[in-house]
Amino acid sequence: MKNKQVYIFLTDTGTLFTRMIKLYTKSTLNHASIAFDEELNEMYSFGRKNVRNPFIGGFVREDIHTELFKEAKCAIYSCTVTEFEYYQLKRNIKKIELSERDYKYNLIGLLGVVLNIEIERKNAFFCSQFVATLLSNNGISLVDKPLSLVTPQDLSEAKQLKLIYEGDLDSYPAVKLREGNSTPHSYIDNTVNYLITKKSRTKATFLSAYHKVRAFM
Repeated sequence: MKNKQVYIFLTDTGTLFTRMIKLYTKSTLNHASIAFDEELNEMYSFGRKNVRNPFIGGFVREDIHTELFKEAKCAIYSCTVTEFEYYQLKRNIKKIELSERDYKYNLIGLLGVVLNIEIERKNAFFCSQFVATLLSNNGISLVDKPLSLVTPQDLSEAKQLKLIYEGDLDSYPAVKLREGNSTPHSYIDNTVNYLITKKSRTKATFLSAYHKVRAFM
């Protein structure tokens, strides 16, 4: 059976929720999402329903081109799954979408993380709890700890994940850059770094091509 990839997207959105997690984790990237394509077009999490209101939260389909992710730094990880697991994950997401109003943001559970107390609520999740639970329910266990205590930092340390990009979201080569946010040189620099990360065995080839192209600019 052919394998596929899902992507774990970690960032710092600067919201009230992520600042609360940061007090505990001391990490800079405190929001987690799961995406089904490398371009992050189909990406889901639990977070703000309204960018301007931090207290209305729940299940969300995220758009990286919104104000929430403006000037965000991120880390993107790939996770290899079977084709069956991939579509089962998408089916589970669709079930949540169809009953979206029944799902809430687990703010109390977030306090539990800070206090190291397991707090589970029906149909309520915070971002990293959602990602870990979705994967675990489909037989993909990333972290050896209670799902209600999983942080974005825990996900970043999972052995099953492979880091494919780290840096400014606007410079992530798989995403169409916002007009005017990057010079040709910086775009090439970031693209080469991205390809080297993904294809480390051909690092010398990429570096050679990079220097040749850059010399003509």
